Amino acid sequence: MRVLVIGSGAREHALALALRRDPAVTAVSVAPGNAGIAQHVEVRAVDPSSGDDVVALARELKSDLVVIGPEVPLVLGVADAVRAAGIPAFGPSAAAARIEGSKAFAKDVMNAAGVRTAHSEIVDHPGELDAALDRFGPTWVVKDDGLAAGKGVVVTADRRIARDHGAELLENGHPVLLESFLDGPEVSLFCLVDGENVVPLLPAQDHKRVGDGDTGPNTGGMGAYTPLPWLTDETLQAIVDDVVKPVAAEMVRRGVPFSGLLYAGLAIGQSGPAVIEFNCRFGDPETQAVLAMLDSPIGELLHATATGTLDQVAPPRWKDGSAVTVVLAAENYPGRPRSGDVISGAESSGAGTESEVLHAGTAQRADGSIVSAGGRVLAIVGYGADLTEARKNAYDRLSGIKLPGGHYRTDIALAATEGRITVPAPAV
Repeated sequence: MRVLVIGSGAREHALALALRRDPAVTAVSVAPGNAGIAQHVEVRAVDPSSGDDVVALARELKSDLVVIGPEVPLVLGVADAVRAAGIPAFGPSAAAARIEGSKAFAKDVMNAAGVRTAHSEIVDHPGELDAALDRFGPTWVVKDDGLAAGKGVVVTADRRIARDHGAELLENGHPVLLESFLDGPEVSLFCLVDGENVVPLLPAQDHKRVGDGDTGPNTGGMGAYTPLPWLTDETLQAIVDDVVKPVAAEMVRRGVPFSGLLYAGLAIGQSGPAVIEFNCRFGDPETQAVLAMLDSPIGELLHATATGTLDQVAPPRWKDGSAVTVVLAAENYPGRPRSGDVISGAESSGAGTESEVLHAGTAQRADGSIVSAGGRVLAIVGYGADLTEARKNAYDRLSGIKLPGGHYRTDIALAATEGRITVPAPAV
C-alpha cells in the first residue's frame, strides 16, 4: 500500500512514522510536510486545501490511500475530491466535517442524538451580546463558531474579558457561541468511524493553556498524555456508547455519514460525560502520544475506515505503559510567533525508542540548518512503563534542544502522576 499524508505538522510526522512501521505500507509521502518529516519520508509540495492539487499528486504517486490530517482541507471538501477520483481517502466529506466546521451544526446533531453537552446560544449581532452574556456565567465560555485552530475560545470568570472576546469576534464577522461551563477533568477520545461502526483509540488528555498550572491564554495544545489512570473503563465505554455511537448514527440518519477520525472532547462531571466539542480529524498534540502506544499496523485500520470495511478488521492493540507529549513553542506563541530561529539538538530518530522528536513548525535553510517556522515548533514524545517514566524521558530529551526564545510547560501529565485528578462524585 502506498500512502499519501496531507499536512505539515507534528500530527502528520507521527502518522508518517506509524505508517512507516507498518509492513504492509510500501511507500509513505507527506505533502507539504516539514523539515523533520523530510528526514524520514518523501515530502512533496502541494496546496493542502486544493482538491485538484491533492488528487493530481495522489495520481502521480499512485497512492492507494490519502490520509488528510488538518481540519481546513476536510471542511473544504478535499476528501470528497479524492474519493471522486476513485482513491480511498481517510477523512470525512465536507458535509460531515461540519461537525467541527460549525459548532452550531454540532450542537444540533448532539441535541438530536440525545447527547449531553453544554447549554449554548449563538450571537450574530453586537447589539445582542450583553443580554446574552447576562444569561450565562459566573464562568463564561465564549467561542468562535467556526474553525479557530483551538485558539478561538475564552473561558473566564471576568465578564469584561468575555465581552471583549465576543465583541472582537463579531467585529471580524464571526458569529459567537456562548456556552455554559462544564465541570470536571477533560478527556480527548479519538474514534475510527465508518458510518455506524465505531472503534475507540486510547483516551488522552490535552493541556490547552500556555502556562504551567493551566494559566494564560488557550493554545492549539501544549502537551498531552495517554492513557488516563483516573478514567475508568466503565466511563470510557459510556463515552463510546452514549456519545460517539449516537452521534455517528445521527449523522447516518441525516444522510451525511462520518468516515474517518471523530474526536470527542469531553468533560467528566458530576452528571457523567458531557461534550465540549467534536473535531473531524486526529487531534494535535494528543495524536503524538496515542500513536506512540499503538502496537498494531495503522495502515490497515486507516484503509478499512476509508473503504467502509472497519467492521472486518481486528481492533487496535496497545503497548503497556504510557506516553507523554510536550510541545516546544516559539517566542510569543500563541500570539504572533517569532520564526527563523535556528534549532539545535532536534534530530528525529524515527525508531520508536523511549523518546522521539516530532517536527511541527520547522523549515530547512539553504545551509542545511533547521529553523522555526510556526507557533508550535516541536513535539517531544516520551514513552515509559508509567507516566512518571514517560514524563522523565520526554523532558530529558527536551533538555538537549535549543531554540532561542522557545518555551514549554513543565507540568504536562504532572497532576495525573501525583493523583491530583479526580472525577467528581455523581450528584445525589
